[in-house]
Amino acid sequence: MMESRLSRLATTLMDATTDRDEAVQEQILAALCALGNAEPGHVLRTCDGYLRQHDKLAYPHRVIILRAMESVVQHNLDTLDKGTAKVVISLASHEMTKSKDVVWEWQQAASSVLVAVGQRFINKVMEEALTKFQPGILPHYFVLQTFANLAVSNVFGMVPFLNSILGTMLPMLGMAKQDHMKSVFCYALQHFSESIQEYLANLDQAPDPTVRRDSFAGDIGCAFDVLLGSWSGHREPRVRLAVVAALGPMCHLLPGDKLEEQLPKLIPTLLGLYRKHPEPFPISKSLSQILEASINIGSRSLDGQLDGLLGTLHPQVCAPADPSVPLSSKNHTEVLRCFTILACSFPDRVLAFLLPKLESSGERTRVGTLMVLRHLINSAPAQMEIKKPFVLSFMKLPLQDSNHKVRRALVQVISAIPSVPIPKVPIPGAAGTGAGDQCGGHWYR
Repeated sequence: MMESRLSRLATTLMDATTDRDEAVQEQILAALCALGNAEPGHVLRTCDGYLRQHDKLAYPHRVIILRAMESVVQHNLDTLDKGTAKVVISLASHEMTKSKDVVWEWQQAASSVLVAVGQRFINKVMEEALTKFQPGILPHYFVLQTFANLAVSNVFGMVPFLNSILGTMLPMLGMAKQDHMKSVFCYALQHFSESIQEYLANLDQAPDPTVRRDSFAGDIGCAFDVLLGSWSGHREPRVRLAVVAALGPMCHLLPGDKLEEQLPKLIPTLLGLYRKHPEPFPISKSLSQILEASINIGSRSLDGQLDGLLGTLHPQVCAPADPSVPLSSKNHTEVLRCFTILACSFPDRVLAFLLPKLESSGERTRVGTLMVLRHLINSAPAQMEIKKPFVLSFMKLPLQDSNHKVRRALVQVISAIPSVPIPKVPIPGAAGTGAGDQCGGHWYR
């Protein structure tokens, strides 16, 4: 009797999803979630039956029901039984791929249900999803996106499937002609690579500690060739940025000799994209990953790329970050990370590039340079410790600078060098502050 009442109440709520008022729709969603949290198995099965019986229900209304199902699954995953999980997986898979066209909101909602269930029932989800991922047949956009998001949300569960998925995926790259399909392939490769790295970094907790980086290197290397060789110059900016986002994580899985071979083309390609994209964060993030991978293999060719890297990165950090634009601050963080990586291997050349910039007539250049110096002192202490007196010897001009932004940046640099005697700041008109004193002959602690 109670189940019958719950079914009728849930059905009444789902009938009401056709209301056009968004506030009402959100209230219905909240009510369905509350009901589902009280009786998760019963309500999830009722939702399944409702969507299958109302096959013609418009997708905006189906989205509300799918969102409720995702929420109920997330909040009751530990108590969800296998039978209900199987019902939910089958429904979500059907909803996700029912239309061959991409209907973002609807199919994303269905994909999110699969990802939620996959937190615990990854084998069941993959058993269903792999039926829609067959060799030689271009898969649905959201099948790939679901794989990618599962790789993020359940690393230990998903990585064992990735060798098989990558093997099936590689021939499909040449079949992807539409921009959105190229983008989602890149999205998947990006998150697969990140997931593999996380798995390898936590082998002591992994279900299969025998997994090795080189078991993925061949497939990732082949995919890397397609992305860098064919897709990185795509006319559509969104595709180029998707390629860039994937290349960074993929570099960490490439064999060292292959990465070394690709660097002379890879780094100039990324640096060239700064001129084409108003939003540089994805480029800077990928570049920092590529530099880190290059340093890890002891790259010899990176030395020849250094001047181009420094000359391109420096203006990025000199452009003021807008606190109201999150990606602006994130870009500064990634650019500073690039400087740290380079300074750890090439401290003398990095300083030889930066320190003369303190004599620039441009305020932004002086402030940006001081910001990088402070960051390097803090983030690369082993390399910078011996360089602190040398850095301090270049503070003569900044000490005389009347610009308050430069002074503030200078104070931050000096504060990062507490163990080195600090040059006395000249006070106009005071005794003993002649030219000789200003040149750095006098110090105080």
